[in-house]
Amino acid sequence: MTTAKQGDTVRIHYKGTLTDGTVFDTSEGRDPLEFEVGSGTIIPGLDAAIPGMTVGDEKTVNVPAEQAYGPVNDQARQAIPRTDIPADIPVEVGTQLQMQTPQGQVVPVTVADVTDSEVTLDANHPLAGKDLTFAIQMVEIKAA
Repeated sequence: MTTAKQGDTVRIHYKGTLTDGTVFDTSEGRDPLEFEVGSGTIIPGLDAAIPGMTVGDEKTVNVPAEQAYGPVNDQARQAIPRTDIPADIPVEVGTQLQMQTPQGQVVPVTVADVTDSEVTLDANHPLAGKDLTFAIQMVEIKAA
């Protein structure tokens, strides 16, 4: 039986939950997630759990924030004058927007706070600072 190792392409079903049990993502009802083990295309803590698994294996993996989306970076929050945001752009707390850096890179942001004079935008990943749990099942292994 083939055992997953670095460089293999694998397909897994997964359910990701927060420490309080809230599901934040799942492959249920979709195709399994396919990726190359060790390629850096998924979060490090989940990637590290794959080597050694065989098809049909199931496991639960606890991934600390540092091995997931990292800690919350306070410098990724920026208050800007409300007048700098076009009137047709919604600015309710929780609204997801996109900004463009001076270099042309598109950055997703979330409206974190709104006052009469300022809107605070947060460029942290929504799961930054959170410990995650994944229930995974190995579906397929394509050896490198």
